[in-house]
Amino acid sequence: MTAGHRAGTGDGAGAEGVPGAEERYTVISADCHAGADLLDYKPYLERRYHDDFDAWAAVYVNPYEDLLADTADRNWNSARRLAELEADGIVAEVVFPNTIPPFFPSASLMAPAPTAAEFERRWAGLRAHNRWLADFCAAAPGRRAGVFQILLNDVDAAVEEIHRSAGAGLRGGLLLPGTPPGSGLPELYSQVYDPIWAACAELGVPVNHHAGSASPPLGDEPAARAVFMVETTWFSHRALWHLVFGGAFRRHPGLRLVLTEQGSGWIPGVLDMLDYYHGRLLAAAGRASTAESKFGAGLAATMGERPWEVWREHCFVGASFMRPHEVPLRERIGLDQIMWGSDYPHDEGTHPYTREGLRFAYAGLPREEVAAMTGGNAARVYGFDLAYLDEIAAKAGPTVAEIAEPLDTPPADATSPVFARGGSVRVW
Repeated sequence: MTAGHRAGTGDGAGAEGVPGAEERYTVISADCHAGADLLDYKPYLERRYHDDFDAWAAVYVNPYEDLLADTADRNWNSARRLAELEADGIVAEVVFPNTIPPFFPSASLMAPAPTAAEFERRWAGLRAHNRWLADFCAAAPGRRAGVFQILLNDVDAAVEEIHRSAGAGLRGGLLLPGTPPGSGLPELYSQVYDPIWAACAELGVPVNHHAGSASPPLGDEPAARAVFMVETTWFSHRALWHLVFGGAFRRHPGLRLVLTEQGSGWIPGVLDMLDYYHGRLLAAAGRASTAESKFGAGLAATMGERPWEVWREHCFVGASFMRPHEVPLRERIGLDQIMWGSDYPHDEGTHPYTREGLRFAYAGLPREEVAAMTGGNAARVYGFDLAYLDEIAAKAGPTVAEIAEPLDTPPADATSPVFARGGSVRVW
């Protein structure tokens, strides 16, 4: 663990200073999702788009069953959300998008990059979401870190929105879109994005890259869903090696990258592989007229530190509902870099069995390690006030003794993959 990332035994442990209180963990979910109901975005749109919005919304058909169900208001009902999260042992959350913003064909996380003709209205829709999110987070002071959105089509506009959103209190940071094959956008290693990295580094804004946002369209055949499940995390991981090999962290030492809901067991193996290529290409660059020297040309001046060093200094993982088979790798991944998440309100998340999910994964671990992974690390990355949250956790948080007890039988009606038996470390 690097000194700059060390969590300390007090981070997220909570409540031990409260007279007569049981020791409890201060749990911060580093992966939750929210968004406005469709028509509620209108007041957050610039007025010049209101007529277009009315016409679009009148014919839009929502493709998501969970956004049409009685439970859909978990995305925007602040009081319900706070109550359900507290009942589940969670006192604060990092809020990624979930619902459909104006002029989008689908949830923005999964939507393809807009065409030139679509860009203006889509960009207006995302800015409306960011404004709504600022109000949603302000409704629960100190409890929510909102992740604001940009598009990569216009770098100058993105930088302006980074400054505006950070100034509006959205301390969850930037949601980095993917650049999948066929998107028409420059790859993430391109220096065209340097103004974005510079703004995030200057403002201390984390750059978040969430699973699902970088996959190319696969069509509608039944096999496409299986292929998506197999490939989607790999496409999301690409942001790591793009930024590493592109030298973004070397040029912007304050840049921080968070990879969320992509698993965590893949990290040591992939970083070993990246280290191998890093060393091999740098060595080849110094040789004359070899095939590999062509691949390594120019890299020595741009890449900087080896990937493992970059990971330790700049990167974190939003390890949503970390699974038992991933836990033994926690020291290699970095105990100061793992942030647990519930994925609320998704049905693959741990709600309403977060306590059981934490027991299933973390029973038997040292208290300070559990405290760091379930709250302390997220508090440091996203700027939560642990002293404030500890007071809430003194009543709502899971007890240290409770999480230390192994869970032999998962809840029969649990739907989260955290409880799936027979899991193994993923290749990616």
